Amino acid sequence: MTRAEDGAPEARRTSTTPRWQARFLTALSDTSSVEQAAEAAGISLEHVHKLRREDTDFAGQWQDALNEGYDRLELDLLYRLRSGRTEEQDEPGAKRKFDIATGFRILSAHRQRQQAEGRGQSDHGTEADVIASIDARLDAFRARREQDNAALAAAAAALQVSDDGA
Repeated sequence: MTRAEDGAPEARRTSTTPRWQARFLTALSDTSSVEQAAEAAGISLEHVHKLRREDTDFAGQWQDALNEGYDRLELDLLYRLRSGRTEEQDEPGAKRKFDIATGFRILSAHRQRQQAEGRGQSDHGTEADVIASIDARLDAFRARREQDNAALAAAAAALQVSDDGA
């Protein structure tokens, strides 16, 4: 039985897309790193860049996966800001501190590049718009947290009064 470029038996292939491309695109959306995605797919950087130049469908899928990766980064940064989790500990016990400011600079640079290439997402606006939107979300989150804390304090005080009065 002959084998395809990605090593899969030809008879079992049901798609014209080599399996490595799906692995590459998935890893790219997870990492936003072309180098890491190529390594995960077991393909050379030269080959993926060549295919991107020659195949507009693959180039579009590449861009979609990269955009998804940046969207995931944005969600992760927002989660860390909201939860206050800027450090994590891995299994061996080493601490890893997340650099939130660098993450936002990377997102901003990506958005500016997208807009310059005419692929900017209109709902994000300029860097100042993105920062203002994030600030507004954080302010609303803080206000809700203060309200929740006040309600908890009032409930605790009411319980204390009822315990004292009983």
